[in-house]
Amino acid sequence: MTTDHPNHARTCDQVRANPKFQRLTRQRSMLAWSLSGAVLAVYYSFIMVVAFAPAWLHRPLYEGSHLSLGMPIGVAIILLSWLLTASYVHTANTRFDALSVQILQETRA
Repeated sequence: MTTDHPNHARTCDQVRANPKFQRLTRQRSMLAWSLSGAVLAVYYSFIMVVAFAPAWLHRPLYEGSHLSLGMPIGVAIILLSWLLTASYVHTANTRFDALSVQILQETRA
């Protein structure tokens, strides 16, 4: 898409002025920052435990187990990251895409 088209600037201004576009950018930004904060909190909490209480992660999962407590915690962190990513993709593909289509239709009309 080239930006040399004479109506391009006017179209961009119409999109930016649309209240639905402003709502879309606000919602998308809030969701992205919230999920980023959750992931960072989980990862940094894990790193803090590794740094300051590593013996806690070395404890056996149960009496006589060769599996340490740190393994399922690591797996849970990875699964949480996947779930948060899936949540964002689902929201983007349903709510955000639908709102984007509405904005484009209103701009073309």
